[in-house]
Amino acid sequence: MGHSDINEDAPKEKEEELNQQQQQPPGQAGPAVNDEIILATAGYDNSIKFWSAHTGVCTRTHQHPDSQVNCMGVTPDGTMLVAGGYQRIRMYDLTSSNLNFVVNYEGISKNVMAVGCQEDGKWMYSCGEDNCARIWDLKMRNLSCQRAFQTNAPVNAACLHPNQQELIVGDQSGVVHRWNLKNDQSEQWIPDPGHSAIQSIDIDPKGQYMAVVNYKGICYVWSLKTGDNEATVLQPKVEIPAHQSYGLSCKFSPDSSLLATTSADMSANIYRISHFDNSQISPTQHLTSQNLKWVWDCAFTADSKYLITGSSDGVARLWNLETGNVQLEYQGHSKAITCLAFRDVSKIS
Repeated sequence: MGHSDINEDAPKEKEEELNQQQQQPPGQAGPAVNDEIILATAGYDNSIKFWSAHTGVCTRTHQHPDSQVNCMGVTPDGTMLVAGGYQRIRMYDLTSSNLNFVVNYEGISKNVMAVGCQEDGKWMYSCGEDNCARIWDLKMRNLSCQRAFQTNAPVNAACLHPNQQELIVGDQSGVVHRWNLKNDQSEQWIPDPGHSAIQSIDIDPKGQYMAVVNYKGICYVWSLKTGDNEATVLQPKVEIPAHQSYGLSCKFSPDSSLLATTSADMSANIYRISHFDNSQISPTQHLTSQNLKWVWDCAFTADSKYLITGSSDGVARLWNLETGNVQLEYQGHSKAITCLAFRDVSKIS
């Protein structure tokens, strides 16, 4: 189940309808990387907005014509934004005043649901509703897919292991696949016998835990160990009934101490990894507010003290994880925010 399958005040994805959506006013020119923190939001209003993370002011707007934006990422060097939408992946140059995309990857038949980059920026990965995960060469600027991994169902989620050799893929039939990029072998798991669709996957930066959240709002966590031939071995750790409605995203904090989950139940939950050994696990913070709607995506700040969420009400929020309160709101989208991109450029070595 992807963005197109959950109809929560979301427009249909037919191209003729998308072309009629309201256009945003032109964004400001100037390099986005002038700020130490890159914070971008996007969704169903066909625009990508950059924000001053500390003030909530929109500093730059890119148009994303022809399609909503389903997913985003920032390249490791902080110079490019990658955006996935319907049938294409686009890259925007954050070092110039050019507000148009500079690279356009096509040849994809349906929605792109996840994108990400290898740690050295040599290649990126994507997955989507065409039942496929792909590897794209970024250095050669070759716009064709270099490698592909086929599944039997639309793919909603993908996450690259910190070892840079394994891509974890989750599909709508409830299957989690481990694609070994070194030897092209694969393995699969089905966490829910009811085959509930996988919505989001994340691995903590230390490579010790993997989390998956599904359509039922259940979050499954595995501990990770390196087995024979350097392949990752998964051991079930905990099953968390995180939400009463559709699970939408899960993210580990940069310091590998926290796990965030978001949902259609208009909330985000924060869990401490140190509590995973407890018989019953409760969130240390339940983040919700009066006007909050479906929470599609989230991102931790670099110090792991704050969480940024994007919601169907078109507002992104900065939450103080110590108090559980909203610290700042980022307002400007006319429709649902479905994805975030966050990068602390000052941390790039």
